[in-house]
Amino acid sequence: MIVALPLIALVIALLLGVPIAIALAVCGMFGIWLVTGNFETVLGIAGLAPYSTVADYALTTIPMFILMAYFSASSGLAKDLYTAAANMLSNVRGGLAIATVFACGIFGAMSGASVAAASVMSKIAMPEMRRHGYSDELAAGAIGVGSTLDILIPPSIAMVIYGIATQTSIGQLLIAGILPGLMVGVLLAAMIYAWVWISPSHAPSTFRVPAAERWASLLRVWPSLLLITVVIAMLYTGVATPSEVGALGALMAGVIGAVFGRLDLKGALEAIRATIRTSAMIFLILIGATIFGNFMTLSRIPHEVVATVTGMGLNRWVVIIGIVVIYFVVSMFMDEIPLLLLTLQLTFPLVTSLGFDPIWFGVLSMMMVAMGLVFPPVGMVAFVVSATGGVELTKVFKGTSILMMSILVTTILLMIFPEIALWLPRTMK
Repeated sequence: MIVALPLIALVIALLLGVPIAIALAVCGMFGIWLVTGNFETVLGIAGLAPYSTVADYALTTIPMFILMAYFSASSGLAKDLYTAAANMLSNVRGGLAIATVFACGIFGAMSGASVAAASVMSKIAMPEMRRHGYSDELAAGAIGVGSTLDILIPPSIAMVIYGIATQTSIGQLLIAGILPGLMVGVLLAAMIYAWVWISPSHAPSTFRVPAAERWASLLRVWPSLLLITVVIAMLYTGVATPSEVGALGALMAGVIGAVFGRLDLKGALEAIRATIRTSAMIFLILIGATIFGNFMTLSRIPHEVVATVTGMGLNRWVVIIGIVVIYFVVSMFMDEIPLLLLTLQLTFPLVTSLGFDPIWFGVLSMMMVAMGLVFPPVGMVAFVVSATGGVELTKVFKGTSILMMSILVTTILLMIFPEIALWLPRTMK
């Protein structure tokens, strides 16, 4: 009961809508007091946790990636990407939806936040697809599932959180998501094409953009491609740390916006303010998770879970499938960052004790989080698409439920062939 009471209190607090950072911190302190019986220990941990958590140099990666995302959004780079892709695929049935996927994937390489990508792309792509007769289900599904590519394609904030929480190489984690992310994108485009081939009414019209306009739109995306190339190349070659790469990426995104006259002082200041708000929210969650993690350590819950599961003699793939199912279910009710911070304290020691590669498990975790973000009943990205794009939530879930099969197929392939995630990191310098 001493161990169970804080966990029950945490679930109740989350169901009542208590902010996740406060719920983790308060329930963690409550658990520490129950385990130790010493209130001074509680005060000591609560006093040390804020500084010891956020003083980690690796955390500077997060605000830099977030700032790069806001600068990219304010500079209109997402609109350029969508316009170029739409112009090139305009004569293909379902081409605008496929263009949305490509734009989401490339924009994801400049933002790393699925909710932000869903909001930006809903404003850009939804009106255009509606204008050409696309169904709300197809349009919303393409935006929703396409936005989850941000979790896999670097720079991914969720990957950074995973790396910090598990002391795994952030650079290798970010590179490991590239091939799975590309696979999801290709499968998603193929599913869209199959959908409109089976049911043409969902994308009734095609049109052809003049060649001059197509090439002109392609020329406008070179700054975005340059930014992506620099970020990924520096991560892969190891010439800079992820924090330094994030700082350079944010600087480049700001300079690109300013040079092309799209990012003025007001927009830059608003991007900085938004970065501060988002970073502060993430850091508060990290502090709360650290306090709750101290309770987990003192109560020896992770150790007991590992001992119990290994003592059952189950095949390790049975265990990993069980973890995958749990992640998928929980991710439907919780954002990716608190989900990772809350569950990794239990799952990571168990997974590593069974001999699984921590980088592979990081990518697998991102796949489950991506599915949960768009799956009913409470996929967060689906709600953003519904609110921003003005689409009925049931139609959003119908579209995402069909297209998320691309994530499921990639997850199965990743479990059968782990090298999909591990090959690139192993070739890094």
